Amino acid sequence: MKTNILIIILLMAGVNMGLHAQTRTSKQEVVTPQLAQKREDLKKLILKTYLGIKNSLVISDAQKTAGYAREFSNALGQFKFKKLSLEEMNTATTARESIKKLASQISETKDINEQRKYMEKLSEQFWTIADKVKPENTILYQQKCPMMGTTWVSDEKKIENPYYPKNMLTCGEVIAEK
Repeated sequence: MKTNILIIILLMAGVNMGLHAQTRTSKQEVVTPQLAQKREDLKKLILKTYLGIKNSLVISDAQKTAGYAREFSNALGQFKFKKLSLEEMNTATTARESIKKLASQISETKDINEQRKYMEKLSEQFWTIADKVKPENTILYQQKCPMMGTTWVSDEKKIENPYYPKNMLTCGEVIAEK
C-alpha cells in the first residue's frame, strides 16, 4: 500500500513538472516552446532567403539576388548551432562565416555573372551545414550541372539551373538529399 501511494505521489509530481513544457539543453539553457518556434522560424527564413538568391539567379535579376543575399546573411548570422561536438561546432561556425562573407559579396555587386560565381562557392559550403539549418519536415536536394560541375541546393527535385538559365535551365541532376 505504501508503495502504491509513493508511486502516485511521484507520478503527480512528474505531471506537475511536465506542465511547464521546458527542457534543458547544454549549459542549462531552458528551451520553451516559444524559443523552439523562434528557432524554427529562423531556419525557415534562412532557407527562404537562400532559395530567393537561387531563384533570382534563375530569372537573372541581380537586384533581387542582392536583396535576398543581404537577408540571408543577416538570418544566418542570428542562427546558433546546438548539440554539436566541439569539432562539429568549429566546422559549422567556420562555414557560416565563409557563407556570410560570400553572401555579402553577392549583395555588394550588381553584376549577375559575379553573383553566380560567388553563389557557386556559397552553395557548396551551405550544403555542409544544410542539415543543421533546414526546417523540420523539409527535404533539401543538392543538385549539380554535370556539364559545368556547379552545384546548388533546392527544396524540390525539379531542376532550374541558376548558373546557366538561358542555355541550360534544366541541365542538372539531384546528387544528394538531406
